[in-house]
Amino acid sequence: MNVHQPKRNNKLSDHYDLMPSPELASEVEADIIVQAGVHFMAETSKILSPEKTVLMPDMEAGCSLAESITAEGIEEMRAKYPSAPVVSYVNTTAEVKAASDICCTSSNAVQIVNAMDSDTVIMTPDQYLAQNVANEADKNVVYWPGSCIVHEQYTANDLRDFREWNPGTRLIAHPECPPDVVAEADFSGSTSGIIKYVTDEKPEKAMLITECSMASNIADELPEVDFVGPCNMCPYMKKITLEKILYVLHTMDDQVEVDPAVAEKARHSVQAMIDLSKKLGL
Repeated sequence: MNVHQPKRNNKLSDHYDLMPSPELASEVEADIIVQAGVHFMAETSKILSPEKTVLMPDMEAGCSLAESITAEGIEEMRAKYPSAPVVSYVNTTAEVKAASDICCTSSNAVQIVNAMDSDTVIMTPDQYLAQNVANEADKNVVYWPGSCIVHEQYTANDLRDFREWNPGTRLIAHPECPPDVVAEADFSGSTSGIIKYVTDEKPEKAMLITECSMASNIADELPEVDFVGPCNMCPYMKKITLEKILYVLHTMDDQVEVDPAVAEKARHSVQAMIDLSKKLGL
């Protein structure tokens, strides 16, 4: 669930922000951040703004993808490919970020991988994002076998069946989907990439092959397009509710902490991504 940053029009909201994205954490002026998302997002907000208080509405809101890789898993990959840099998806824990050389997002993954000074690049933890990147990048991409429990549910046959039932509908897949799903789609891209594609193409109907909440947010941005199913909901994101957000603001419970030594190393990999993205003009 993504909650847009509210307008600050009272004394309480002068002191907190509801964060839709952890990458915005370093930009806000509020001294309290409520991360309206899963745990790795809250950790990333704390990494980028260690001086701020970061609250989680539900500490059980984890992520199957983030939990599929550990720092020990990174070391296993380094042992197999000792000269290869490690590019880790931002959907990872602080410890994994700390063990990595640089982070990436779904929108900059290809460019980050291509910019690495090595013929072989290790990507963690999403095997499907890595395979989709490998299809576009100029590098030999090796990967950790993790995946998102939502995106891995989609199949290429699902998309073919839907085309028969709904001819003319544009099928748009997130790159966390399996490669055969991405190949079957009309377009694949990050949230911002999807919004740009739909804005430019202006299809009458579109189907978003991604998680329900993400699809809903995109649909809200583009009300002139008729977005049709399917809908696979992330059970972890579903744990975040407005009632829990209100409760955590009143109690100040469930503050997210990251070991300073881990946070410093993790911050380096996130900052490396930010710096390289700026250098590449992304």
